[in-house]
Amino acid sequence: MIIGIDLGTSNSLAAYFTEEGPRIIPNRLGKKLTPSIVSTDESGHIYVGETAREHMLLNEKSAAAVFKRSMGSSREYDLLDKKFTAEELSSFILRSLKEDAESFLKEPVTEAIISVPAYFNDKRRRATKRAGELAGLKVERIISEPTAAAIAYGLYKNNQNSKFLVFDLGGGTFDVSILELFGNIIEVRAVAGDNFLGGEDFTDVIENIFFSRTKELDPDKLTNKERGHIHKQAELCKHEFSEKNKSIFRCVVNERTYEEIIGLEEYEESCFGLLEKIKEPIKRSLADANIRISEIDKIVMVGGATKLPVIRNFVGKLFKIIPYSSINSDEAVVLGAAVQGAMKERNAAVREVILTDVCPFTLGTEVVQDYGDNRCIDGLFYPIIERNTVIPASRTERLYTARDNQTKIRINILQGESRFAKNNLSLGELNIDVPKARAGEEAVDVTYTYDVNSLLEVQVKAVSTGTTIKQIIVNNETDMTEEEINDRLQELSYMKIHPREREENKLLLLKGERYYEESIGRNRILIENELRKFESVLYKQEPKAICEARKRFQEFLNEIKQEF
Repeated sequence: MIIGIDLGTSNSLAAYFTEEGPRIIPNRLGKKLTPSIVSTDESGHIYVGETAREHMLLNEKSAAAVFKRSMGSSREYDLLDKKFTAEELSSFILRSLKEDAESFLKEPVTEAIISVPAYFNDKRRRATKRAGELAGLKVERIISEPTAAAIAYGLYKNNQNSKFLVFDLGGGTFDVSILELFGNIIEVRAVAGDNFLGGEDFTDVIENIFFSRTKELDPDKLTNKERGHIHKQAELCKHEFSEKNKSIFRCVVNERTYEEIIGLEEYEESCFGLLEKIKEPIKRSLADANIRISEIDKIVMVGGATKLPVIRNFVGKLFKIIPYSSINSDEAVVLGAAVQGAMKERNAAVREVILTDVCPFTLGTEVVQDYGDNRCIDGLFYPIIERNTVIPASRTERLYTARDNQTKIRINILQGESRFAKNNLSLGELNIDVPKARAGEEAVDVTYTYDVNSLLEVQVKAVSTGTTIKQIIVNNETDMTEEEINDRLQELSYMKIHPREREENKLLLLKGERYYEESIGRNRILIENELRKFESVLYKQEPKAICEARKRFQEFLNEIKQEF
């Protein structure tokens, strides 16, 4: 079976296709959303999701979050005594989702469609695919999140030609995509976005308001645990704006309770800078697609952060259209990925639809430009496949030698938009021999071919000799040898994700410990007593007694929580 997976910055989830349509797969705690957080303990157990989040609140050094923003980079995250890259941490999330799917569906799950932001570049997409492979999944396709959302809404079933914009604001990334429908074809016209803009930034706004009012608290002097507590309370405060015009920010620092009332109007004014940043990708995508705002027929809102009134009001005023919101914005992408999986399996219940995508960044090479008068400028970027070109695409450009008696031509394979090569991302390089001759007399034909899975093939042919070399670009961000990579794969495969059947117990213990740390006086004594009672029942390993004790302890924690 092929499942769909939305590997998100803040939350991840999986879905599968049934005769009644796509359905969310609940995780081991019976919930739809799995927080994209990974932690570890001294015994080497890996925790994923809600349990990992509780670990992080108790000891930030034991956990990592928002690592999707670093996909495709060499950045390492320290979890106690172990180091992991973003794709390795993502593989734990994916493996947990895979195990939950197998438990729920009662069958092995080996294949998946994984969604990524439309604005993810080549390295980020490849890192996502590799994370799936590390988790034991064959990644059938990497699908752009806006395309998946369009499929979820069934917009392709509409027989009328139309243009629509997918506004995708998740926890850590922002994408805007313009798609056009005609017949059974969904064509992506343009994509733009910001990989460092999301719901987390709108949470930071509330933190900044709090610190601006509470002068006696210096953010730079707070511990990581205190900052984590404040951030969590800011998140809760932000969510309240979905239902109220005022929100209460409450936190405890150094046994002192701080409380601030924040109005929606003040919050929206403080978000002005972020909203201006959102406008830029929208303008760019409309310009690239050569479409005016008035030509957009529908707006689809995707991503958890679009639940914020400040975002919905902003989009409504900008486009003068009421956005689509019939599907939970957290779920639209994964439901679409599940439908795409059904299409891949040729499921008779799904109408076949042709999906076209675009190249999110310009692909080109480095050249020397002759401006005459013996004036040459090197290190310039020469586009070959421009951004928002419909893929699959293949383009050939002829390049000439720049110096007399030149014997080699170097093709530096670049991705980006700057006119200077050094400011763009280098994906690799090819070197080809050419016969000695005067400058400009020898040439090579450079062919870039880019497919729907973001696979780039570069072919270079020397015109005079017919010599041809080619390379399929792979992520060369790491300097590890093939043997070192295989050793790392084996090491990760033996990392122990905490057993499913004990997850609820561990989660409650961690919550109890956090509530203890956040409490003082009588409440702290009560929590300690209840923790001891629950631990003593767990020690006896009697399933029925554990089940009853867990229920009692959960009820106790719910009562304590109301007092915070």
